[in-house]
Amino acid sequence: MDPDAFRSTMSGLAFGNVMAAAARDYQKELVAQGKMQSSSEPNPEVDLDELMDDPELERLHADRIAALKKEAEKREALKRQGHGEYREITEGDFLGEVTASEKVICHFYHREFYRCKIMDKHLKALAPRFVDAKFIKLDAENAPFFVAKLAVKTLPCVILFRKGIAVDRLVGFQDLGSRDDFGTKSLENILIRKGILNLKKGEGDDDDDDEGGHFGGSRTVRSSVAEGSDSD
Repeated sequence: MDPDAFRSTMSGLAFGNVMAAAARDYQKELVAQGKMQSSSEPNPEVDLDELMDDPELERLHADRIAALKKEAEKREALKRQGHGEYREITEGDFLGEVTASEKVICHFYHREFYRCKIMDKHLKALAPRFVDAKFIKLDAENAPFFVAKLAVKTLPCVILFRKGIAVDRLVGFQDLGSRDDFGTKSLENILIRKGILNLKKGEGDDDDDDEGGHFGGSRTVRSSVAEGSDSD
């Protein structure tokens, strides 16, 4: 059986079980009320089959199944586009990745910067929970063209794209209190406020202190804890 069809069938069975249980509870309530009345009055009864055949309940059931199926299909389509996981891409992949999805969160990082590793940890935790956005990372040292084009000067730098257009960014840990021990929930809330994620409940966790680092050679991109940086 097709997985979606199987899930729809199981959802239908579950809904039917819930409605049957609700009908039984309703019947028990009516019986209890009847006992409080004169014993000469007959106990009211509910026809479970009639309740289950209610056109309004059937319509609600069908609408719910259709909504669940549509949502499942949407999630699968997004996953085929690389959503649902935190992936590393190359400079050659960059344009295709940010233009293929409506919402993209791209982390420009350096593999030796400790704060970039902290950001990696939190983005990796958020990616499977927010499938509607694509989470990717790009090594700034290996992407000089886009580092210059997007004016990336401090790392970590998380740029937010909508329909291929950079609409906002997080530079260093400025928006996170310039602290290394912020929780995943703090980052989630910021991304929600910036409109790149939809509101969803979740738990955050903490991290250790940052050590920072610098690009080697004549690179102009720096760690967010470097002297003269945009972040403390």
